[in-house]
Amino acid sequence: MELFERPQGGERALLVHLSIRQLDELDVEEFRLLAVSAGAQIIGLITGSRQKPDAKLFVGAGKADEIAQRVQLEQIDLVMFDHTLTPAQERNLERLFQCRVVDRTGLILDIFAQRARTFEGKLQVELAQLEHLSSRLVRGWTHLERQKGGIGLRGPGETQLETDRRLLRHRVTQLKERLEKVRQTRSQGRAARQKAAIPTVSLVGYTNAGKSTLFNRLANSDVYAADQLFATLDPTLRRLDWAGLGRLVLADTVGFVRHLPHALVDAFRATLEETLEADLLLHVIDSSSSEMHEQIEAVEAVLKEIGCTVPILKVYNKIDLTGEAPIMIEAAPSQPDRVYVSAHQGLGLNLLKDAVCQCLLGNIHHYDVCLPPQAGRLRNQLYQLDVVEREEILDNGNCQLHIRLAKDRLSQLLAQAHLRVDDVLPPEQAHAFHRVLEAFEQPDHPIISADVPTEEPLGWWESAETPRS
Repeated sequence: MELFERPQGGERALLVHLSIRQLDELDVEEFRLLAVSAGAQIIGLITGSRQKPDAKLFVGAGKADEIAQRVQLEQIDLVMFDHTLTPAQERNLERLFQCRVVDRTGLILDIFAQRARTFEGKLQVELAQLEHLSSRLVRGWTHLERQKGGIGLRGPGETQLETDRRLLRHRVTQLKERLEKVRQTRSQGRAARQKAAIPTVSLVGYTNAGKSTLFNRLANSDVYAADQLFATLDPTLRRLDWAGLGRLVLADTVGFVRHLPHALVDAFRATLEETLEADLLLHVIDSSSSEMHEQIEAVEAVLKEIGCTVPILKVYNKIDLTGEAPIMIEAAPSQPDRVYVSAHQGLGLNLLKDAVCQCLLGNIHHYDVCLPPQAGRLRNQLYQLDVVEREEILDNGNCQLHIRLAKDRLSQLLAQAHLRVDDVLPPEQAHAFHRVLEAFEQPDHPIISADVPTEEPLGWWESAETPRS
């Protein structure tokens, strides 16, 4: 039996990109950025085209010999394919090249392994790696058999390959159980936030679109951000006070990429659940990218795959590179559709905050609120929301506040303070809060018949048998 040990070590990489007519076209530049993010030293790039992949080597025999000669000539340690290889194709290529062969899935998994920092992220990466490795458990010593000693126990035992598969299945089971506990913990946290009526806003988007930079701007945080693919892997949550909205939770999630393997989507489902349970998604888009539309389609495809139905606000980032002006565009009145910002320079962030408030609460208006002296708690709440533009003290002791707030939010605050809209707002502003009466509710449509004597309704403390004084 031919023995084969997989080569180890080395980061001198040769990239292979083929244009397969039967497969979706991939971006060569994105493939190069993935290799750089993994820490590879790129020596060269080999391109080609085929009608369909070869069953044995994925590439043709001539192209395989060309790659083998290049590997031997330039002492290549690693050959990366911008495609998903079968286990048999990967083993055949490694025998031919006498060096490591990594496909697109293995490359992304390697990047994920480098980026994982939290306990949850490490569990997810290990699970994805083991599931990817499960079909590639072939080594030169798998023919060996283990024998047990003692009477009645001698004979062919468990092969090393069978042992590896058994241990792998056991480890995968353990990881899934731990990730299930993580999901339960996250679900409890989300339930607590929903009970406290704290909205959650999640940042999603293509990798390297600027999500972490925008997250740091909005949350005044220091999450790691770099100009590289998959700089952020672990979900990061921050609780912050948003002007006009109050307290909310902002979540930064892992970036998406085109042709993300289904195994990775399943492994990172616990992370992606933060998008499913959010109240609003901010789809961060790299407006300077030449592949902008393809990246948008890739993100929308992943969101559709995980069954996401959360409202989405598109945020076109990096306008400092495109020369566009910060602006908010509405699909309909009081329905923001997209916002153009620059997270790096802080342009258009106020427009983004207004758009988020409108998406969560409705359109924002200016109101003149006249509060009595005993409504000091409501006054403090308005200042905490950072919606007070000007304050005046009237001669009668009342406090006149000029605020900028959503209608539903103001109605909620007044109800909590047990104040009537007509008592604190001018008639022209209070009219917008009144419910439109139906025809039968109009004063000229009496409900009680004229021949029936009218009496005042009984209070809850009275009964029909108790005569009135």
